[in-house]
Amino acid sequence: MNHFKIMAYDEITRRRFVQTMAGAGIISIAGCTDQLEGQLGEEQQFPSQKIEMVCPWAAGGGTDRTSRKIAELAGNHLDTSFYVTNKTGGTGSVGFNSVADADPNGYTVGITTVELCIISHLGVSDITPKALKPVMQYNFDPASITVREDAPYGTIQEFVTHAKDNPGTIKVSNSGTGSIWHLSAAGFAQEANIDIKHIGYDGGSPATKAVINGEVQATAASPAEVAPQVKDGPLKVLSIMGRERIDLFPEVPTLKESGFDFTLGAWRGLSVPSETSDDRTSTLHDTYKSVYDSDAFKSFMTKNGFRQVYRGPDEYGTFLSSEYDRFKKIIEQLDISK
Repeated sequence: MNHFKIMAYDEITRRRFVQTMAGAGIISIAGCTDQLEGQLGEEQQFPSQKIEMVCPWAAGGGTDRTSRKIAELAGNHLDTSFYVTNKTGGTGSVGFNSVADADPNGYTVGITTVELCIISHLGVSDITPKALKPVMQYNFDPASITVREDAPYGTIQEFVTHAKDNPGTIKVSNSGTGSIWHLSAAGFAQEANIDIKHIGYDGGSPATKAVINGEVQATAASPAEVAPQVKDGPLKVLSIMGRERIDLFPEVPTLKESGFDFTLGAWRGLSVPSETSDDRTSTLHDTYKSVYDSDAFKSFMTKNGFRQVYRGPDEYGTFLSSEYDRFKKIIEQLDISK
């Protein structure tokens, strides 16, 4: 049998190779080269179809709105289009699981939220951050402690002192038992060593109204949720549970500034099925990072009260593990798992 040295993989070379091998009675090699060419072409051409972004929450909410803006802008930075599908239920677990179970080909991207690190500890679902491969974090909205303007405490230190002097009498509303705002208040109470009562409501809006109506003494919520009531009068924010002050309330100190080394809040990021190749994950990351850095996205986030925070794949992965472990401790101490 003759031996061949293929100098260039182009159409002419391929035809000559197949013709020669066919003449030698090894025509089956043609099918192999077609298959190899198709596989190489698919890798080289990624993406060659639309990319689905799975939002685990309902249309109209903050996660849905940010994911749709990212999908809209991502098409400007990659030669394909992106679209959002809402797959809701199970405190986010339906959407998370649909991404984990998808083909790891880069064409399914999930919006991951803080609940991914919470729900397994609550007994809602078995899914954990290990089921997904991190791409990028793009948002963090810290929790806040908000009270009535006429409350007998004007600072977070005075709030803590009052709680210690009157254990079990301060009621703090949240958007539901096991929600991020409930766990934020509970985590802070553990850090400050105070005894407060957590009262769950069906969402952030009724939880905020409960403070205004005097049903509770404080609420744990995102700054954006309480901003209208703070700017118009009846409420005031005592502290922000972030590492830095926020533009929405630049005069309000962080917990760390006030002597409490504690940060917690809601966040959003992007992940893919765990077996997705590093090359495709990198391509997706670079595309989304370009969106993150764009003026259009920055303007959207600022206008809508969403705070931008970036973590790349490795840092985001470390962050997910840390959050998972931290919520495990908080939930075990609260004893609220099913």
